Amino acid sequence: MQSFANKVVVITGAASGIGRALAQQLSADGAHLALSDVNMDGLEETKASLKGAGKVTLHTLNVADRAAWEAYAETVVADHGQVDAIINNAGVALSETIEKMSYEDMEWIVDINFWGVVYGTKTFLPLLKARPEAAIINVSSIFGIIALPTQGAYNATKFAVRGFTESLRQELASTNVMVTTVHPGGIKTNIVRNGRMKTSMAGEKSLEQQAREFEKMAKTTPAQAASTIIDGTLKGKRRILIGSDAKAMDRTQRLFPIKYTDIFGWVLRKLA
Repeated sequence: MQSFANKVVVITGAASGIGRALAQQLSADGAHLALSDVNMDGLEETKASLKGAGKVTLHTLNVADRAAWEAYAETVVADHGQVDAIINNAGVALSETIEKMSYEDMEWIVDINFWGVVYGTKTFLPLLKARPEAAIINVSSIFGIIALPTQGAYNATKFAVRGFTESLRQELASTNVMVTTVHPGGIKTNIVRNGRMKTSMAGEKSLEQQAREFEKMAKTTPAQAASTIIDGTLKGKRRILIGSDAKAMDRTQRLFPIKYTDIFGWVLRKLA
């Protein structure tokens, strides 16, 4: 992508966090936006915060619903006439040991974090290929690169997003569609407060305790994350790491592909 000016960008999970920050910055860059979330009140707040003159449409969308995606794509084309980029950003958190985790919780997170990305990618891909230049930006996590205890379900979805997107990138290498995977570290969002946080990585802790500790640990703001994603996309980066914590974890995994679990395990025991 050379520029987002006058481009139509689809963003999921745009009612808060990184999704809202992306909408704000892309609007300022002159983009037209199709914003979706399950929280329409949050979407309205996002729209009210935008400063650009581009067209903005809001849609309630459950990313786990394949039929809803197909209807959504038709609506976006009817409203905007084209689609130049999609940012599959919507996601949820689940913290529980694999032994105690219910199948219902596992299905819930897989449906949103993985199938939501698959549906968004496949639904909009034909529209993107029809454009002179286009982009698919799929948000994974640093937990798509490293695995930690109680994060088995979350790890599974984010590793899956990474593998799916890296394969797609190779398939589309000779086309007009640029594909990138985003791996944020700790971002100051409500993902923990809104998640199903049943067993903490650092022992038995309440949701409020986990949320406070995450907010203390997360050093990167949504605005900083959005800037990194946009800048990385414009530079054609195939993998975008967000935050010094993500970069440090990625580097540790590369240096110690097996023993990194022992290193991070020691850190978690200290936190407990």
